[in-house]
Amino acid sequence: MRIVVIFKQFSDHAREVEEWIDQFERRGGREVEQLDPESPDGEMFCTSRDIMQYPTIAVTDDDGKTYEMWSGSPLPVIDEVMGYIAR
Repeated sequence: MRIVVIFKQFSDHAREVEEWIDQFERRGGREVEQLDPESPDGEMFCTSRDIMQYPTIAVTDDDGKTYEMWSGSPLPVIDEVMGYIAR
């Protein structure tokens, strides 16, 4: 499973997202993939999943199938996202 966070680093929500990522990585022991929606990879990821609001947190498998997505604020509870990894 992949945890992907799509956000703009220089935005009003950047600090909140970076703190969420830090907490998730500490508690979950897993790296969170970060994408800028304006980068080529980020644009392709967002377009293929109709993501239009940031920040967005997505749980996908290695083949790209999306299991869950949360968009905007407030960010999801870390335990809720970790529940998808345990499956």
